[in-house]
Parts: sequence; C-alpha cells; structure tokens
Amino acid sequence: MSVRMRANRSHTGNRRSHHKLEETRLSKCECGAQYKRHRACADCGKYRGRQVIDVVARTERAQRRAKRKQEEARELGQEQAKAQTKEEAGTKEETK
Repeated sequence: MSVRMRANRSHTGNRRSHHKLEETRLSKCECGAQYKRHRACADCGKYRGRQVIDVVARTERAQRRAKRKQEEARELGQEQAKAQTKEEAGTKEETK
C-alpha cells in the first residue's frame, strides 16, 4: 500500500472556502414586513398572496396560554408557601 499524502495548508484552505455563512434571504411582503422565503409572513399571515394563518386567533391563543401559565405559577407559589409554613410550624413544635 502506498502512503497517503498529507493535505497541505493551501488544499485545506481551498476545501474550507465553501464553509462560509450566508445571509438569510428575505423577501418583502404585501404588508411591508420582511419574511424568510418560502414561509408565511409572521405579521399578516399571508403566503404568496393568500391568507394561510389567522394571526388574530394566534395572538389570542398565545395570550390565553401566557395567562394560564401565570395563574399556574401563582398557584404553585401559594402551595409552596403553604408547605413552607407547615414545615416551619413543625420545626417550632419539635424545638419546644
């Protein structure tokens, strides 16, 4: 078997010259916003001139989810506070 030749710096550089990052290609929507190609506009919900996403319903849904998460976090915090007070009461009784 023959010995493999070592790749020199110039060959390595030539190979890596194609590894550069490219900018995302943006298009302009009818509403004036920029969006990625082949995707619906996040602002108005249109794709190729047709309405494909109901943006109003989507924002309402996101608001409901955020509100529900806040309520759950508040309830969880109240439960933890109750548990801490019970633990503190238990430790006070043990020290007496």
